[in-house]
Amino acid sequence: MKLQGLKFNVIGGGIGGLASALALRQRGAQVTVLEQAPALSEVGAGLQISANGFAVLRALGVVEDVPEDAQISHGTIIRDYREGRVISRIPAPDAGPTYYYHRADLLDLLHRAATDAGVEIRLGARVVQVHEHPTEAELVLDTGESLRCDCAIAADGGRSAIRPILNGAETPQFTNQVAWRAVIPWAISELMPCASLTMGPGRHVVTYPLRDQQLMNVVAIEERSDWQEESWRLRGDPDELRTRFADFGGNVRDILSDVTETHLWALFLRPVAENWQNGQLALLGDAAHPTLPFMAQGACLALEDAWVLAQSFEEQYGVAQALAAYESRRLTRTKKVVATAGSNARNFHLRGPMRLAAQVALKAIGPRLSKRYEWIYAYDATA
Repeated sequence: MKLQGLKFNVIGGGIGGLASALALRQRGAQVTVLEQAPALSEVGAGLQISANGFAVLRALGVVEDVPEDAQISHGTIIRDYREGRVISRIPAPDAGPTYYYHRADLLDLLHRAATDAGVEIRLGARVVQVHEHPTEAELVLDTGESLRCDCAIAADGGRSAIRPILNGAETPQFTNQVAWRAVIPWAISELMPCASLTMGPGRHVVTYPLRDQQLMNVVAIEERSDWQEESWRLRGDPDELRTRFADFGGNVRDILSDVTETHLWALFLRPVAENWQNGQLALLGDAAHPTLPFMAQGACLALEDAWVLAQSFEEQYGVAQALAAYESRRLTRTKKVVATAGSNARNFHLRGPMRLAAQVALKAIGPRLSKRYEWIYAYDATA
């Protein structure tokens, strides 16, 4: 199917939205991104792009084989929480290295590539209604303005306002876990920088460097039930963060002592959507398959979606057929990855004898652990 002349509106200017807009535009479509925020800005945070996500960025022409805007990872060190004792080391996956990006840097790369390709990006454009017509979708903005297109793509995140149109109202399940996030200046340079996963009873902390090791990204997750605010733009108290992880020693204690600004949000579980599309409107990224952060695959899955969506339009005849093919190709994989991330949440927070037994096992199998997830990392949506 030729995309020349087809008009797409993409709802959401995040990683998935910009990547899908770029992929569609590169194939000849007319694409407008509708972002409700007044500016494309991000709360300071890092993210991980493993080989499966990097393959899409490379195919889109957003990055070179060795990107200058990212920090290459040489694996993960697993530590015990008390004194930071090393339990095991997990090497980089055989499929290729993982890259650590500051989220703002990756968004900037995608934004520049999309605008250079001719994607129109409208800020302050909040979609409040979607109407179906025989051959078009109609989007209504909060200003009353009406926009028509051949196809609408909802890439508006895990709390998507568009998803209920296809799936009805849903009640997310609180996981009894709360995540803290911070980025701090960093002055220690390592020859082979790694991520560090420090595990304790009911809690864990992940740290990894950004921007040529000038920054350190911090994600601290704890089990608790007294906080259920889902927005990750809410500010937290750095002193409370340190108090809640006061028994963590080693480098985690040093890192947390330097935190001056932090955000926190409650983690909620939503299933992979039963319905991804209706022939005119489709979900993409977290709107379709919100995932917990315990496999670092949220951004990567959105990038995969973007490529498969555009490819489906090339291979199929008609919008409805293309969207059906896209949903079919993505459903099984995303369900499997989301389920894997959910199971890791339990593994990170073991207590008592189970925690000690897990440490013994990790010491033995750690060097081979990345092979267990090679099916995730070696997947290439662009092949």
